[in-house]
Amino acid sequence: MYLWILLIVFLLFLVALPLGKLIIASFESRDGGGFTIANYIEAYGRARYVGALLNSLLLSLVTATMAAVMAVPLAWAASRTNMPGKSLVWVGVLGAFMLPSYLGAIGWILLAGPNSGFINEAWRWISGSQAPLVNVFTFSGLALIIALQTFPLMFMFVKSSLDLVSSEMEDAANILGAGTWKATWKVTLPLVWPAILGSAIVVFLETMALFGTPAIIGIPARVNTATTQLWQFFEYPVRVEVASAYAMPMLLITLAMIGGQRILLGRKGYVAQSGKGGERRLINMGVWRWALLGYSVLVALLAVVMPAMVLLQASFSKAWGKGLALTNLTLENYRFLILEHTTAMSGVGNTLMFSAAAATLAVAIAVLVAYIVSRRLVPFGGALSFLVMAPFVIPGIVMAIGFYAAYASPPLSLYGTALIIILAFTARFLPIAFMSAKSAIGAVHPEMEEAARILGCGRIQSIMKITMSLLKKNLLGAWLIVFIFATQELSAAIFLVGPNTRTMSVLLYDLSEAGNFEQLAALGGIQMLITVLVVAVGMKLAGRDFMLRRS
Repeated sequence: MYLWILLIVFLLFLVALPLGKLIIASFESRDGGGFTIANYIEAYGRARYVGALLNSLLLSLVTATMAAVMAVPLAWAASRTNMPGKSLVWVGVLGAFMLPSYLGAIGWILLAGPNSGFINEAWRWISGSQAPLVNVFTFSGLALIIALQTFPLMFMFVKSSLDLVSSEMEDAANILGAGTWKATWKVTLPLVWPAILGSAIVVFLETMALFGTPAIIGIPARVNTATTQLWQFFEYPVRVEVASAYAMPMLLITLAMIGGQRILLGRKGYVAQSGKGGERRLINMGVWRWALLGYSVLVALLAVVMPAMVLLQASFSKAWGKGLALTNLTLENYRFLILEHTTAMSGVGNTLMFSAAAATLAVAIAVLVAYIVSRRLVPFGGALSFLVMAPFVIPGIVMAIGFYAAYASPPLSLYGTALIIILAFTARFLPIAFMSAKSAIGAVHPEMEEAARILGCGRIQSIMKITMSLLKKNLLGAWLIVFIFATQELSAAIFLVGPNTRTMSVLLYDLSEAGNFEQLAALGGIQMLITVLVVAVGMKLAGRDFMLRRS
């Protein structure tokens, strides 16, 4: 019982206190004089501040729409058709998961910058026109790039749902005269509408909370968003009370979106009636299967291959704009980062240490809570589940501001320390670990533990020898996913790091502000190498699809 009480106290410290302090800080005067609404007046008293929030809402809506255009056809093609080369789709999706959003944004600056991007340079050489063909520094360019970064979330939701739909209802529609396209539009897609809507909401909320890409591309494009505006509130002098007030609508919008989804889907049933498991047959698309393959390859090229290749080229270049000439190739960028840069290697070490600690802590908490909830050991298991899943509906940047408001000031004074970053990362990705742990523990029947206890084992001993041994592959997969996401986290880190605790993501953002794309690409190459190695280990130990089936 004492362990469960201690667990609740820690979860309150990890989740509830930062959120509560965020709300309280939004009504506190800067001089500590008590309750005030001046922070809200200042936060929304300028048209520019209100415009930033409206820009975020519009950007999120456009991005979710673009992501749906990419993800739904790909998911349908991969799940329901005889499209060849389906492995290319999986490579593209996995690559998009592995490529950090801010690195993808930098890649597209090198590709589609209006003055010296490779695409525009090639266009000028071919056409003789000095006008750029494409310009990444626009609202539509920003939305497209974020959609390319977030469509894998929607792809996984929709494909998983399509995999469960039998072919019987499509066959019935075909018998009644509907063609392939009409049956898909009228029968198949309505059955997976909850997955499409749910994943669109996830993409919407991810875009609302995203900092890296809006900062790297949106600021030069003069597209101010809510997250970049929050960052400006943290410039000297820091206005944490105003930032807290400005963050409240983001939290309310998130809660409203989740609640709206439940209301919309609660009015209808989405069930395929069948006496037994229905058969799934692939649709023969004829010559259209090659068009679907071409579309899949195009999305993979835009999302992963093109930005990754140009980043790789830049990392080995003296000047990235001079292209692939032998005289332009160099290892100097890597040598400088590894041997001479004052913070690059410490940033790599910080990232690995913080991410490993956060992953370990998140999985440990998730396993304890999941076990308590699944085995119904305490009457307040539902409260534990709520606390663990609460960060899912709290944007990462809002969570970071909550940690700043709660723990930056005395008596704890944790701002800039390793501890506050580890705790923030743990809270940020705790829902991922919990969902994986709960699913895994639910698949282990308690009778196995009971048999061990009958033979003389205590509860802890039976858990360690029976349950944990059966779950080790699942928990390792969850640990690796949290670790990978934490190594790429920027939205929370940018608000909490200090001079000695900078992470790779923050260093990459600093290099982008300085315009040093060659060294930035090299540091990004080091980060991607770490990610590839971790994914390779995960595939070996936890299964080839450990990222895709849990994300």
